[in-house]
Amino acid sequence: MKILYLVHRLPYPPNKGDKVRSYHLLKHLAARHEVHLGTFVDDPDDEQHLPRVRELCTDLHVARLNPRTAKLLSLRGLLTGEALSLPYYRDASLQAWVDEGAARGGFDAVVVFSGVMAQYVPPALRKLVDFVDVDSAKWRDYAPEHAWPMSWLYRREFSKLLAFEQAVAAGAQCSFFVTDNEVALFRELSPGRDLRLAALGNGVDAEFFAPDPVRASPFAAGELPLVFTGAMDYWPNVDAVTWFVHDMLPALRERFPALRFHIVGRSPAPAVQALAGDFVNVTGTVPDVRPYLQHAAAVVAPLRLARGIQNKVLEAMAMARPVVAAGTCVRAIATDTQPGLIAADDASGYVDRITALLADAAAANAAGRAAREFVLGAYSWDAHLAGLDRHLEAA
Repeated sequence: MKILYLVHRLPYPPNKGDKVRSYHLLKHLAARHEVHLGTFVDDPDDEQHLPRVRELCTDLHVARLNPRTAKLLSLRGLLTGEALSLPYYRDASLQAWVDEGAARGGFDAVVVFSGVMAQYVPPALRKLVDFVDVDSAKWRDYAPEHAWPMSWLYRREFSKLLAFEQAVAAGAQCSFFVTDNEVALFRELSPGRDLRLAALGNGVDAEFFAPDPVRASPFAAGELPLVFTGAMDYWPNVDAVTWFVHDMLPALRERFPALRFHIVGRSPAPAVQALAGDFVNVTGTVPDVRPYLQHAAAVVAPLRLARGIQNKVLEAMAMARPVVAAGTCVRAIATDTQPGLIAADDASGYVDRITALLADAAAANAAGRAAREFVLGAYSWDAHLAGLDRHLEAA
């Protein structure tokens, strides 16, 4: 089939949550169909990866996006009455490329990754939409964490973006979310609407994220490393590590003086950089996250403002490390108690559960091995993405 695939950020390299999912979806589609990819580059460092993406596509259109300029241009939404997210990702050259491709003979189907990209799809084209999460609900969750006028702006964005998401879903052959809980949330926010929704879970590349006995440790001899991974300019990640350093790390260091917390990920925000010190290491971009995961005593994901399946958690589990994470993230991955995946919901809970892991290294290692076995059996990308294939065949 000729597939038009629209993605809000270049789906390579798979070095952050949304790019992991969009990349594996691209690989899955390209193995079976002719893919015409329209996307944005919002990081100049990603330009070097365009040849790799071109290898997977019949046609590729890349629009450049400067985040600072796009934020200013997004304020046009206040005048037009639309969600600010839409003008943020609006580009005339990308729209022209889509329209020209449709006029030349069209596409058999359209796959949209991230709801905002649905604004490019001509009404006559049938589309499948991967919302991933209920993005509008993110803005609702942000509002109480900020003072006016940002709290007002976030509540407005929630309302406007939800209305757009509902209209997109109403016109889609099927809309996907990463978990059943996200599907249920969208239905709850859309009462009385007859929407075709389904869960399409995340996977993990367990061949790439695998322990290697010859992989060197990045940590100093004698230290007890705790690790958090993620894009460190993303607000939920910033909130998570700030909360951990201020509310949990002091108590843990009293019990384990050799403990050091490593924040591993690209583009650390100023608030993250300010956390760096004798007992907190902020790495910035690293060439390979696997050494940090493999040699961690434990991995933490104290996310207060994130839902759904977290790739960072699956990757740590695939690396055979025990993970202490928010209960919402744990329950999205495993409905039953799963060794190596431990839930905590407040500061004292994190301290107690991390203490139990650090006090018994042999038990922690066994839990990590159990976590990898679970991921191998339950989180294959191809198995999850087969759900998309059925809808493409129907199209």
